[in-house]
Amino acid sequence: MGKKKLNVPDIPPRLAVPIVDNHTHIYPDPQAADGERLAGAQGAAGRESLVGKEKLADIQDLGSGERPQPDSVSSTVQQLLTDDGKWRFPVLENNLISGMERAGIRAAITSGCEIPELESTLALAHRRSGTIFAALAIHPNEAVLHAGVRDVGPDGLAPQPQAWHEEFSLAAAIERVADMARDSAVLAVGETGLDYFRTGDSGKEAQKEAFRAHIALAKELNKPMQIHDRDAHADVVEILLTQGAPERTVFHCFSGDAELAAICAEHGWYASFAGPITYHANHALREAFMAMPPELILVETDAPYLTPMPFRGHPNVPWGAAYTARFMAWLRFDAQAANVLAQGTAAQVQAAAEGVSDDLVDRWCEQLGANTRAVYGI
Repeated sequence: MGKKKLNVPDIPPRLAVPIVDNHTHIYPDPQAADGERLAGAQGAAGRESLVGKEKLADIQDLGSGERPQPDSVSSTVQQLLTDDGKWRFPVLENNLISGMERAGIRAAITSGCEIPELESTLALAHRRSGTIFAALAIHPNEAVLHAGVRDVGPDGLAPQPQAWHEEFSLAAAIERVADMARDSAVLAVGETGLDYFRTGDSGKEAQKEAFRAHIALAKELNKPMQIHDRDAHADVVEILLTQGAPERTVFHCFSGDAELAAICAEHGWYASFAGPITYHANHALREAFMAMPPELILVETDAPYLTPMPFRGHPNVPWGAAYTARFMAWLRFDAQAANVLAQGTAAQVQAAAEGVSDDLVDRWCEQLGANTRAVYGI
């Protein structure tokens, strides 16, 4: 087994045209020092493994040669570092913001989609107004637990219901989202949709019920909707067509093929791409990207997961979107990209993508910026 990859992506050079990370997950307590409180506030499996409980190191700024002051929240809270001095997850809030600024990520939309995350996500959006915005919903995998379904899904993992799943029925949980989503700092309803990898047949109806309710909420509030679609393309499309999709519908972390891309293009639905588009084996995903009209494409990280190359397997952060945007520009505008992808190794593909000209990256980022304004108004 290889050594665990601990550091987050290096902060890349600033993009000339700033862009928005259209979907990320910034944790409820980004000032947590030891990771225990941070992980304990979450219901999703596996997050604690990203944090760890290693000894704290001094705060250190990457690449600038300057040493920042300790975070203003508490002098005892310090940035976790790897042995070679790089930032580890979790990245402290002030460092997160400064890293975004230095990379050219002018804003990020963070999604809170579990009951414990709703208030803290909204509070973060207020605290960092103009830089961090919120999207709120009950995630489809959470919907199953609120509905009382306890069957093991195709992933083989036993459900792990928490106290809030027992306290809130599915209807009550969605109503809590509806109350909070009226806040102006909440730009979108999401992530909602269907996830058939995590739930069996017994949970599908609960997910569909929640999806329909979120569609109605997005239309009522006239806000964009962010869709989580995993192994459920046909049913997601069927529900959107039957219910009537919100005017601004985004397939977050798009995972479909060219066929789904064609359907999105036909109906004016947006596709937001994350780090997996940079993975060497994902040819179908890149075909979908190329099949989408440029005006319907967004970029995101879905951090802290799905980190783009060359940091695949590391914890992700919002400035990972800069790496993905550069790769997108290479795919879209470099005439040699198709040949390199067809004949080259993963290392050769990565080198070619990293070599794309700044002019082409700027051109693509202008398009991404225009698309973000069209969907979210920022």
